[in-house]
Amino acid sequence: MQKTTDFLVIGSGISGLSLALKAARLGRVTMVTKKKSADTATNLAQGGVAAVLDPADSFAAHVRDTITSGAGLCHEDIVEMVVRRGPDLVRELLSLGVGFQRDPEHPDRLDLGREGGHSARRVAHAMDKSGHEIEKCLLRAAQEHGNITILENHTAIDLLIASRAGLAPAKPPFTDRCLGAYILEPGGEVVTVAARVTVLCTGGGGKVYLYTTNPDIATGDGVAMAFRAGARVANLEFVQFHPTCLFHPKAKNFLISEAVRGEGGVLVDEEGNRFMDRYDHRGELATRDSVARAIDSELKASGRDHVYLDISFKPADFIRKRFPHIYETCLRFGIDITREPIPVVPAAHYMCGGVLTDRWGRTSLENLFALGECACTGLHGANRLASNSLLEGLVFAEQACRWITDNQERVMGTELKELPPWDPGGASRLTECVLISHNWDQIRRMMWNYVGIVRSNRRLELVSRKLEPVKAEVEEHYRSFLLTPDLVELRNIAILADLIIKSAMLRKESRGLHYNIDHPEPDDANWRRDTVLSRGSLAS
Repeated sequence: MQKTTDFLVIGSGISGLSLALKAARLGRVTMVTKKKSADTATNLAQGGVAAVLDPADSFAAHVRDTITSGAGLCHEDIVEMVVRRGPDLVRELLSLGVGFQRDPEHPDRLDLGREGGHSARRVAHAMDKSGHEIEKCLLRAAQEHGNITILENHTAIDLLIASRAGLAPAKPPFTDRCLGAYILEPGGEVVTVAARVTVLCTGGGGKVYLYTTNPDIATGDGVAMAFRAGARVANLEFVQFHPTCLFHPKAKNFLISEAVRGEGGVLVDEEGNRFMDRYDHRGELATRDSVARAIDSELKASGRDHVYLDISFKPADFIRKRFPHIYETCLRFGIDITREPIPVVPAAHYMCGGVLTDRWGRTSLENLFALGECACTGLHGANRLASNSLLEGLVFAEQACRWITDNQERVMGTELKELPPWDPGGASRLTECVLISHNWDQIRRMMWNYVGIVRSNRRLELVSRKLEPVKAEVEEHYRSFLLTPDLVELRNIAILADLIIKSAMLRKESRGLHYNIDHPEPDDANWRRDTVLSRGSLAS
């Protein structure tokens, strides 16, 4: 069965919802999301939106902080564009009802937080539930819009590409044309969705690692689908590990916000000794890559499995008011953060690489856009500055809609042709789910042990070889069995793992989030550039 829409948006986080609300002025929008609409990384974001909102701050300072964090790989024109759009887009969120915290002494101003890597207070926040507040307001607006349809529990399988559908591919600079996607419905039927514009807003891929702060939906779907379709991907070796994930046997992927350190929290060892100053002159306000490596070094040296983040010396009322969600969550696990330090450990948190795009969010496939964490826009470089991610999603949703509006006649005039239906071949129903769970566990453990915070040539070579038979087995499952969401995600995880490993093997230096003990220094002469991969380049 074939369905048609003007805009197919895959994902329902900040970038997808922002794009949908703007694109709905031009045509019909169909949003596809794997779980419930609010099951997104946006919903879990604690920090907020970084923007220059204080007269004492400046665009130049925000640009400088972003570029410093990005370790020489940020595209400076993109950084400048994103930073300058920040204040207006925060005001746009306020107009939609987002309840950013106000300064109690100056109610006409926002209370701005400070996080690691920032030289000023510039993070608009809703205490420590900023993402939840933003998601709630954007989702409500989308649900109330007559031109937007949201399909929950629908899983995107693969993109529909012109050359594979027997149609003429795009002309250069595009390598092909995207025509929509195959979508797995809740009942197991696969439908063809033809679209004039397809937008990947699928978030990151933290579930490729054993320990992550990401929600269960973060399986790298957008990157894997785009790569299979022939799009270029970039900088996938740069995986940001959040330094402070709650360490507790019953806690699942709960991060302790960067803002805790921004408000004075300190990192200490088992004996209560601070250690960050031995690794970075910025101490606890160093960027995430530096803090994560410092903790990793402390754990390797001590043999322990966690360190502590202590803010208990601050007034209890301040802690409960500034971090209500963190306070209540930790308390449920028997940790009173007003009286004792929080046990923490690094965990995979954010992909700085993704599907390569231009300043409008366009990929190397015509009519395919990528926004948010699944995209590589040039903003983050080798290490994302805290709270720049929600800002990026807002800016590039606006950029994409601006390009579509300026090219409306060309885009909306695209003919929606009859496309090939999904062919399951001789696939049978999967009756042994252990086949999926076993491969899933294998991949995630290999990535954690071999491609983590600190890497080496030998570990990368070993894991590259170890992954090959697992990939082959996963592909055999994909061909042999009728699709389920778990099987689709497993296939995507296997591809993402392979791309991260290949990217890490290519980069013969240490920069930002990629640290290789065999190449411990940055090499600007040879490697101050993006790592770009495509199916064609790997085949050659």
